[in-house]
Amino acid sequence: MYAFTHCTLFDGERLHTDTALVIDGARIAALLPEPALDAGLPRISLHGAVLSAGFIDLQLNGCGGVMFNHAISADTLDTMHATNLKAGTTSFLPTLITCPDEHMHRAVTVVRDYMARHPWRVPGLHLEGPYTNVVRRGIHPAHQIRALNDAMLTFLCDNAASIAMLTLAPEVNQPAHLQRLRAAGIRLAMGHTGADYDQAMAGFDAGIGFATHLYNAMTPTANGRQPGAVGAVYDASNVGAGIIADGHHVHYANIRLAHRVLGDRLCLVTDATAAAGAPPGFEQFDFCGATVYLQNGKCVDEHGTLGGSALTMLEGVKNLVQQAGLPLEAALAMASRNPARILGLEQHIGTATPGRVANLVAFDAHFNLVTTVVNGQLSS
Repeated sequence: MYAFTHCTLFDGERLHTDTALVIDGARIAALLPEPALDAGLPRISLHGAVLSAGFIDLQLNGCGGVMFNHAISADTLDTMHATNLKAGTTSFLPTLITCPDEHMHRAVTVVRDYMARHPWRVPGLHLEGPYTNVVRRGIHPAHQIRALNDAMLTFLCDNAASIAMLTLAPEVNQPAHLQRLRAAGIRLAMGHTGADYDQAMAGFDAGIGFATHLYNAMTPTANGRQPGAVGAVYDASNVGAGIIADGHHVHYANIRLAHRVLGDRLCLVTDATAAAGAPPGFEQFDFCGATVYLQNGKCVDEHGTLGGSALTMLEGVKNLVQQAGLPLEAALAMASRNPARILGLEQHIGTATPGRVANLVAFDAHFNLVTTVVNGQLSS
């Protein structure tokens, strides 16, 4: 057992001072006033740093110079994890974008085996496509976007335990298919969609409960007569959303608006690529056949189409506070507690409270990493 002291502790709801967090093995044992700590308990002073539950990224294509689509392997996931730890992310959904069936089969196998070894590190796979609308494909390869067939529907349902999220377009999928996927336990997300308001709401009725990278690759609220997919997310009472806070994907005023409407249903995501946390001199990478260039922190192809981001979760938290003007508590909840709730894992991860896995991040007043803790062990 040991305790973190001299910190500002975010427990998932509010900030505490003069409170110690006690770790016993891999779990958080207690939150105690510092004077109440046993005199013999080993202590680690954080010298005023903020201490929070580790960040949870629901959409991570790659980082540290690697892309999951490019090399679907445990080695890639290890590289992503090691890179994540440098920015406070302790859990992530490796995200496979639109690709052939055989790649999806391999990704499910790799993630299933990886989950067995690292259950809280990777809660499951995020399949972003291929069952989307080609009109809103973004950088996804058009020739791979296709309808969901019976064989893949069965495969996905049979492997639901390894698939945490599936992003699709409601208007090009059968409601019965959505219902079957959701009944199997797969969390469905709306994304890369041309759905109008009614089509989006019908998708929610059929089982969609999340929106992938809100505002991006979906129909906006165009006018008073057509709320669009974004308006449907705002109007629904039980739909969450991820949002990319890098200053390139979404205007910070729209992030403030989304938070005002969605509250604890809004999650920070990175949609990061190989460029995030990449070695010095990293300038370009392959994104499913498209060359993407890193230009002043922005990832774009030769046509200027956004191809993911170079964002880390800690940078995203900083941007939410310093650029979007959100309270620190709200930014931290978006990066930890809210995504844990979306995944249904709030009893295990996402808050710095007794009984939870001791996955933690500490950072200073300038949002520089102090340390990351994984299963109670200091990793940096």
